[in-house]
Amino acid sequence: MASTFLTAEWRKLIMANYAVPEELLLPYLPSGTELDRYQGRCYVSLVGFLFQNTRLKSLRVPFHRTFEEVNLRFYVQHTKPNGERCRGVVFISEFVPRLALALVANTIYGEKYVTLLMSHSWEETAADRIVAYRWGHYYENLLLVRAALNPQPIAAGSAEEFFTEHYWGYTKRGKRTSEYEVLHPRWEIYPVLQQFIKVNFNNLYGRKFAQLADRAPESILLAEGSEVEVRTGEQVAPGR
Repeated sequence: MASTFLTAEWRKLIMANYAVPEELLLPYLPSGTELDRYQGRCYVSLVGFLFQNTRLKSLRVPFHRTFEEVNLRFYVQHTKPNGERCRGVVFISEFVPRLALALVANTIYGEKYVTLLMSHSWEETAADRIVAYRWGHYYENLLLVRAALNPQPIAAGSAEEFFTEHYWGYTKRGKRTSEYEVLHPRWEIYPVLQQFIKVNFNNLYGRKFAQLADRAPESILLAEGSEVEVRTGEQVAPGR
């Protein structure tokens, strides 16, 4: 039976989305899942956001309640034995600033957390808002957007809906696949007016992803975020 492992607020999510060949993602694909596509294309998303009011098993962990995360992820589907179709994400790598966070996530979920120096900034003027995430040994990687002040609902069938409406996580653990569920309401987004991305994809994610450093993303969004609840899932049977 599923139980709540983590509750938190995820705030000010920047998502830069790049179309990639499916062959690039197949080595990372967990057993029992298949690639999910938007308009026939596979995507990876570079995502930066802030955890706030984080609790593990309803407990506040000192010095670990507020922290940044930057991850690179792609999109999958999984069909349960009862026929339910679950849309989820698989993380290629996740960066956080605290070693204990990485140890817990890697041990419990088998995720690929790495500890790096990280920072964020949120600025709001009478005309716009600027949200930025920096990470790396010298904070050399930067994900920044300038966006409108007023949030808007996400349109049905839009790219923004595709990238934000995946509520499951799948982790490749050898020949096994772990599953967990992420619950949150439908988010609103701020129209992005300008973007700046300076990321060493080769150093962070390997040579196969180096090409992304020279490309603008096909789309980019800034989501307000919300409270989230992460529930433990089940082991996914191979080929399911």
